[in-house]
Amino acid sequence: MVIGSVVGILAGMLGIGGGLVIVPALLILLTEFQGVALSESMPLAIGTSLCTIILTGMSSARAHFKLGNLNLDIVKWCAVGIAFGAIIGAQVAANLPAQQVKSIFSVLVMLIAAQMIFGGQRKSEQRISPVLLVIIGLVTGLVSAFMGIGGGALMVPALIWFRVDIKQAIGCAAFCGIVIALFGSASFIQAGWDNPNLPDWSFGYIYLPAAAGIVITSVFTAKLGAKISHRLNTVVLKRVFAGFLVIVSLRMLLG
Repeated sequence: MVIGSVVGILAGMLGIGGGLVIVPALLILLTEFQGVALSESMPLAIGTSLCTIILTGMSSARAHFKLGNLNLDIVKWCAVGIAFGAIIGAQVAANLPAQQVKSIFSVLVMLIAAQMIFGGQRKSEQRISPVLLVIIGLVTGLVSAFMGIGGGALMVPALIWFRVDIKQAIGCAAFCGIVIALFGSASFIQAGWDNPNLPDWSFGYIYLPAAAGIVITSVFTAKLGAKISHRLNTVVLKRVFAGFLVIVSLRMLLG
């Protein structure tokens, strides 16, 4: 529940995916306090993170739909790529050696942090097309399901690069986060279904007590985070948070 509170505030304040916080935190809780082996705790942390995105993503997508920020042409083509990418990403994360998954996750977090710190506002001269949208969706779905994140950190910059309006890019990412979470969660459930070494109350590679505790609090604290963002310099906060992510990822990589 504490993790959910922190994730909700950060999501509302900075617009970041909760998986960047949930996965490292759950990994520590599962290995250090529950005694779950890394081979099970790593996919459990990622699968559980994806599961929590379903409800929070629905709330966010509904708000963007009311604001008119959902471009159905963009959403439908991105969703096609995302569905396949999320299934593949979850299977890769569930079947690779856990130490490799942890190392790859750490490097990807550092790359996302670098984008948050140094990402510019340049745009391509090329307009978006259905083929490009499917490719963006495929890559976003694969990486996001592998990491247990909603995909906004990847999809929004990519869509803006191809001259999509920023509000529509964020709205599309909010909706596509649900698609990533649904297909990714289903793939993690299937991958861990017959694993006898998982803790009680696991549904495949989804740890239900953690998923419930995170969602219960994050739904409410996200609203608080959104209010805080209006009063503080979120650009500075985002860079500070990115620095924190680098420290966390280095600890996972070296620890």
